[in-house]
Amino acid sequence: MATQYRSQDAPGYGPYSAGGFHDGGTGRERHLLPAGLRAPFEARSWREFGYVLLNLPIGIMLFTYAVTMVSLGAGLLVTFLGVPVLAAALGGCRLFGVLERARARRLLGLEVAEPQPLRTTKPGVLAWTGALLKSGASWRALLYAILHFPWAVFSFSVSLVFWTLGWSLVTYPLWFWVFPMWAGQGGLQLYGDGQHGIYLDNPFEITVTALVGLLFTLATPWIVRALTMVDRVLVYGLLGPSRLSARVVELESDRGVVVDTAAADLRRIERDLHDGAQARLVALAMDLGLAKEKLTEDPRAAARMVDEAHGEVKTALQELRDLARGIHPAVLTDRGLDAALSAVASRCTVPVRVEVDLAERPAAAIEGIAYFTVSELLQNVSKHSGARSASVDVWRSDGRLLIQVEDDGVGNADVSKGSGLAGLAERLDAVDGILIVDSPSGGPTRVTAELPWRR
Repeated sequence: MATQYRSQDAPGYGPYSAGGFHDGGTGRERHLLPAGLRAPFEARSWREFGYVLLNLPIGIMLFTYAVTMVSLGAGLLVTFLGVPVLAAALGGCRLFGVLERARARRLLGLEVAEPQPLRTTKPGVLAWTGALLKSGASWRALLYAILHFPWAVFSFSVSLVFWTLGWSLVTYPLWFWVFPMWAGQGGLQLYGDGQHGIYLDNPFEITVTALVGLLFTLATPWIVRALTMVDRVLVYGLLGPSRLSARVVELESDRGVVVDTAAADLRRIERDLHDGAQARLVALAMDLGLAKEKLTEDPRAAARMVDEAHGEVKTALQELRDLARGIHPAVLTDRGLDAALSAVASRCTVPVRVEVDLAERPAAAIEGIAYFTVSELLQNVSKHSGARSASVDVWRSDGRLLIQVEDDGVGNADVSKGSGLAGLAERLDAVDGILIVDSPSGGPTRVTAELPWRR
């Protein structure tokens, strides 16, 4: 199954959604009307219009609070009260930012992460005041409160004028029922007995007016949507986490993954040494000691024991070679990915075609990760896929190293099930890599890994 998901229970995707119906089995909603005609009646359009209408009162409140508090704090800087007042202004703007993110999430469907929380070295009012003044998120919230006001005035005016004008003109023929005094006696009679009823004095004028209103009505939702795009940029850029802080958080997470992976590898190496080669070498030392004691008493038995010890030495050496290959194979260092992946493919239980199209070698760390990625994927092919054949393709594209491993097995590989693929995805993510798994039931399975060329 592919690692792409979408919710089928989200609003607007039900079997009886307004304005459309589901095409059975395809998961796609079919509408009776094109998007341009149904936009004025969609819930999304009305939510966006409500968001723009709320911009003006909220913008006035935010702007008034920010300007008043900052002006008061700046004026009081000559005393000890100025700094706390400025901190209170920033703290209030942060609280308004929480409300604005919630409003954008509810009406625009915009998910914005919380900015970096305040970090204080010690408790107390002074520590919180210093943290507020040093927080970039607080100053961005203040900037949002100031910039949002002129945009709120503009977006409110434009959207309200277009919305009101459109619906007023398109419903112009109905005004003759609402205001019957406008009806004349020389126009088109809609109903009545000749003396009483509703008349339209100029049908052509009314028709043109209604058509112009229809055009305004159909265009208004798209104009409002374009206006809300600016709101999305303001909320996302000023009320969300900064790119620098987001990158710091990402790097901290990647560092944790790298540390955990390195610790797990060290534990695996220690376990393999303790349970494998070390145990064999201890047994070998004991056998040689016994053979030494029997050398003078029973040379034949000693020779037999030395022969068995020789077999143990060969086995221990093979285990050490396998362990060294698992740490970093010498063939990878000496000859690169092509030879190293060919060696891995030769140990797979199914025939594997390997094609490496690289004019030069990537960074050593990236090369090692690529090697272990293919090794892990081919082990999965051997153990779980039930495949008859597999292929490995490696190439470079736009400064990225791409790896694709494909097999004709039973499929159903899934990263979300916490298998070895999940650990592999975390390891790739730690170096800004990507793992994409496409494995429908019944196969084939195609796993694509993307790594930076240089780290």
